[in-house]
Amino acid sequence: MSAAIADRGVDRAPTSPAVAKDEALVEASELSAGYGGPAAIEAVSFRVRPGDRIALLGPNGGGKTTLLRSITAEAVRISGSISVNARCATVPQTERSRLDYPVSALDVALMGSLSRLPWWRQPGRRERAAALDALERVGMEKLAHDTFGELSGGQRQRVLIARGLVQEARLLLLDEPFTGLDAASSGLLETLLGELTMEGRGIIVATHDLEQARRSDLVLCMNRRQIAFGPPGEVLDRAVLEATYGGAIVRIPGNGGLGILPPHHHQA
Repeated sequence: MSAAIADRGVDRAPTSPAVAKDEALVEASELSAGYGGPAAIEAVSFRVRPGDRIALLGPNGGGKTTLLRSITAEAVRISGSISVNARCATVPQTERSRLDYPVSALDVALMGSLSRLPWWRQPGRRERAAALDALERVGMEKLAHDTFGELSGGQRQRVLIARGLVQEARLLLLDEPFTGLDAASSGLLETLLGELTMEGRGIIVATHDLEQARRSDLVLCMNRRQIAFGPPGEVLDRAVLEATYGGAIVRIPGNGGLGILPPHHHQA
């Protein structure tokens, strides 16, 4: 393990394209983290191996984004430990991004090469070819020269995943990627994520969707602290969901299932 990044408290091993199946891409133990003040998340422990898809389930303000930022060393470790053993790429919510910059889908994918280049070197033919290959991998090669901001939400998500592939990331961190997508776009994204895990990448998806969580390998439930972590069949019971969401849990008539009310239905 390499030396820790002192100001963030994240141990980072040298990254390589191949990671053994039983080796953790990222592992945290009793992690508490924040932004220089009180802890925003506390007592979080989890492990992501190659091929794992983990659903990060919790309410708005419950610390999902802070946990993702802890992995990328944007949040400060207060106590506990976190070790990152693979290159990471973040796929943010595109609806929160500036979409008026005149950049193409290819330009955005090409940005993934910048972290691997010397500061003085511009991306060249090799990087451009890698970006085009990544766009083809996510089914966006025909729209490579379209303006990023004019793409649909699902198309933008796939371009941002392509950017992560150009970074040669083994761990993808997606912050509510299905928000605002129609059924067709959600299906395409779901298929792509399944293919990427089959290739041995680890994926963490922050979500509010219980059905998505049930399709994941593991679920991490949190509300500023960890509530539960494990296979969805063991974790997603009423007691855990009530601890995670409180009064936002409702029973769905007709099938006996549980659902989560949207944020605008929550009572103060």
